[in-house]
Amino acid sequence: MTREELFENIKRKKSFLCVGLDTDIEKIPEFLFDSDEDAMFAFNKAIIDATADLCVAYKPNLAFYESVGIDGWAVLDRTVEYIKEKHPDIFIIADAKRGDIGNTSKMYAKTFFGNMDFDTVTVAPYMGEDSVKPFLDYEGKWVTLLALTSNKGAFDFQFIEDSKDGKKLFEKVLETSKQWGGTPDNMMYVVGATKAEMLSEIRAIIPDNFLLVPGVGAQGGSLEEVCKYGMNKQCGLLVNSSRGIIYADDTENFANAAREAAKSLQEQMEQHLKNAGII
Repeated sequence: MTREELFENIKRKKSFLCVGLDTDIEKIPEFLFDSDEDAMFAFNKAIIDATADLCVAYKPNLAFYESVGIDGWAVLDRTVEYIKEKHPDIFIIADAKRGDIGNTSKMYAKTFFGNMDFDTVTVAPYMGEDSVKPFLDYEGKWVTLLALTSNKGAFDFQFIEDSKDGKKLFEKVLETSKQWGGTPDNMMYVVGATKAEMLSEIRAIIPDNFLLVPGVGAQGGSLEEVCKYGMNKQCGLLVNSSRGIIYADDTENFANAAREAAKSLQEQMEQHLKNAGII
């Protein structure tokens, strides 16, 4: 999916919502296990069918699938295929946080782009250029690079300042990664909503790239602040909500509750897009 296609979807749906499919086998409504269909996939399918018209992206977190072994990988594969078949306009993010030496990253890229047809995969930049570039070799695919994350531990390393120029580590990541062949058309960055006050500094370095923003909702991030400091002329944001949507209810009404939670965020996003003159 191209940047223009993603932007057109944002305008058409009046939304820049990404729904995180953090499908925890221990949190799935119990009645689904009585079904003949695999409970994890049944849960994903119901969430997707209830929210696809309100979001522009889905983000399966691979840890939740890997944790149940080969069956989880099968569910992940079926989920991606289902989205591609039923909702081909949706951008699909593999939240895998991969990052290793070049030949290993090449295999990771083949996994997510050659075999499973994700649009992008989250990649850790710690090992440098050769751990990231293999993902950029796939035409039409994106790298989503970790820059400034939403967790408390982000302060352990990401804010360390260079004694020579005073730049923080996350700023070095943004500046250096632009030299690896990443452009606004194939590279976006993870920036946590709980660090929204830093978005102005980030936009000074990467004004045109899309930002994948977790942390709105259950983690306490502010959508208003994210939009105020992070939105650009093509919106430039994919704001993720996981638990606040998919676990809004644990009864047989879970899909409807997920839709209501997604609709609430979509309506707020529509207003922010109007305020910015994008729609």
